[in-house]
Amino acid sequence: MSRRPSHPIRLLASALAAGALLTTAACSDGGGSENASDTAAEQAGVARPDAAKQTPTGSPSAPAALTEAGAKAALLTEADLEGGWNQVRDADKWRDRLLVGKVDVAAFLTAKSSATDCQALLDALYDDGLLGDPSGPSALTGFEQGDSRLLEQVAGYDRAGLDARLKWLRTLPDTCDEFTATGSGGAERTVQVTEASVPDVGDARAGLRVSVQGDADGGPATLTLDIAAVRVDTSAVTVMGGGLDGGQTDSVEQAVRQGTERLKTVLDGGTPSPQPTTMD
Repeated sequence: MSRRPSHPIRLLASALAAGALLTTAACSDGGGSENASDTAAEQAGVARPDAAKQTPTGSPSAPAALTEAGAKAALLTEADLEGGWNQVRDADKWRDRLLVGKVDVAAFLTAKSSATDCQALLDALYDDGLLGDPSGPSALTGFEQGDSRLLEQVAGYDRAGLDARLKWLRTLPDTCDEFTATGSGGAERTVQVTEASVPDVGDARAGLRVSVQGDADGGPATLTLDIAAVRVDTSAVTVMGGGLDGGQTDSVEQAVRQGTERLKTVLDGGTPSPQPTTMD
């Protein structure tokens, strides 16, 4: 979280992000067709009850489809986060090169594993495909705090594909509990994947913590990423946060709560407050 705006965990993948969420509309029962008793009543000069009164009313309407403007409006702002996070202008370029200290995070994440699912996870963290390719609008924003990064993506997806991807994410703590990946220079990195809690928001959700241990800049380094994805109807919010100083569990949880609320407001036709910060 044509190629979509690259917002990979490039972040550091703030890393990899990801969710966003709402409930679908309930169906109302339609009025029945005219039956024999109705006809007999009419023939006897007795009026039938008004048809409108026989049909249940008040069925909640479905949330609006996510638009490009809505995806951008749903993005977090500095005012939504605590802890001194500063919004950045080039989060979409993090995948190309992101230095944390002297560590090139992109290079650190593009290691190769012999396990299919585990490689798919590494690829998703790097190229922003945690929830698959969005089928609708997509917007991204990023924040930094010292050597930590936080990346958020809001996007629209195919419902079946989105649910399948969330289900897949939930299996990774078992299938990719701990594995070894090899970097381009042959250096081995130990990757651990564990389940992470996600606030009870949205329609469905999944959370992971991914840690990558290896050598970088001549010494040992551990990159830790907290990842959360939340579905709201057919849209989702994906948040990834962390760095070489450890994960960002509290900030990611706060971002998920705020991000989900903003997305729901947009899908309900409202305007999130505070307004998104304008970045030149």
